[in-house]
Amino acid sequence: QVQLVESGGGLVQAGGSLRLSCAASGSIFSINAMGWYRQAPGKQRELVIAFTSGGSTNYADSVKGRFTISRDNAKNTVYLQMNSLKPEDTAVYYCNANQGPWSYWGQGTQVTVSS
Repeated sequence: QVQLVESGGGLVQAGGSLRLSCAASGSIFSINAMGWYRQAPGKQRELVIAFTSGGSTNYADSVKGRFTISRDNAKNTVYLQMNSLKPEDTAVYYCNANQGPWSYWGQGTQVTVSS
C-alpha cells in the first residue's frame, strides 16, 4: 500500500505560480511511475506531467514550457512547479503513483486561477 498526500494548492491570479507537493509513504520501494493529473469540473481526469517507468517525463501539450516535475528521493516527495498559470489550469490536482499493477491516488488539492 502506498499513501499519497498532496499540498500546496490555492488561489492565484493568472500569470502567477504555485508549487504542489506530493509526499509518498508506505510501501514505496517499488513505485515505478509517479506524477500529476488534474480534473476540471465537468471534464475527465487528465495527465498533467509524470515520470514514467522508463525514466522519461510525459507532459500534456497544454503545460509544456510552463510546468515542471521534480522529486526529492530523500523526502519521498514529488513536486509540481506551475508557472504562467492560466484560468484553464483551474482544477483539482491529483498525485498518482504506480506500483506494478496497482495505481494509487492522493486526495487531491484544488488549484484556482483567477483572470
